[in-house]
Amino acid sequence: MIFSKLMMRGLFAVALFFFSFALYGSDDETFTGEIADSQCAMNVHSLDGSHKEMLKVKSVGKNNADCTVYCVKNRGGRYMLQSKKKTYRLDNQELPESFAGRKVRVIGTLDPKTDTIQVRTIEPIS
Repeated sequence: MIFSKLMMRGLFAVALFFFSFALYGSDDETFTGEIADSQCAMNVHSLDGSHKEMLKVKSVGKNNADCTVYCVKNRGGRYMLQSKKKTYRLDNQELPESFAGRKVRVIGTLDPKTDTIQVRTIEPIS
């Protein structure tokens, strides 16, 4: 009886392990950076890939988060992940909204042809 309980726990652990691969995929990677908007990050409204120029226009807000949301909602921008080395498109546009202008960790699968991350999760970095 004790052996069967241990065996059941072991089987459960193995099943959980394989389920996690099915759920998150073995190709998932972790990316870090700031949730930005395509307008500023891709130099549409910026000379240096930042929010500096837009924040000089007081109507867009007072900080990176305000500018990011403003450019997405009013200027046709899209949420992106801007790291020190690269800017990535995000397939999910609802999830990053609550993290606009913040440093985050994104877990997902990268399509290297389009630099688009298929987002699984986003969590803030303190």
